[in-house]
Amino acid sequence: MRLLQRDNANNYTLTADLRADDIPPYAILSHTWGAGEVIYNDVKTSSNDWQQKAGYDKIKFCADQAKRHGLQHFWVDTCCIDKSDAVELQTAINTMFRWYRGAKRCYVFLSDVSCPPTSSQQRGVISGEAALRGK
Repeated sequence: MRLLQRDNANNYTLTADLRADDIPPYAILSHTWGAGEVIYNDVKTSSNDWQQKAGYDKIKFCADQAKRHGLQHFWVDTCCIDKSDAVELQTAINTMFRWYRGAKRCYVFLSDVSCPPTSSQQRGVISGEAALRGK
């Protein structure tokens, strides 16, 4: 499992692939995929050009929430898994439930719902496409 970190200068780094007993407290993001996702190779580059992609909003959201809750590490599947490595991808798919269960916090990013900045307390009761799945 790799985790993201963001420093005070808004630079993002990925940890090395961590063994289960070396994983620090972390947050995890639940979201739906869309166009312009930030992927593993984007984050591995020395350029921050990927922060212009549409998918950056959800990474920033997760980083902001994790910081707010005192967590230095967070996980977003789009960029913490190297999907070009078939073995890594299959391992991640098989392990993902444990990663969600092991997270200190799980944030949900509903790209089809917008909330005014003052309605943070209402975010727990809004519904979106992700909330309606399976119905």
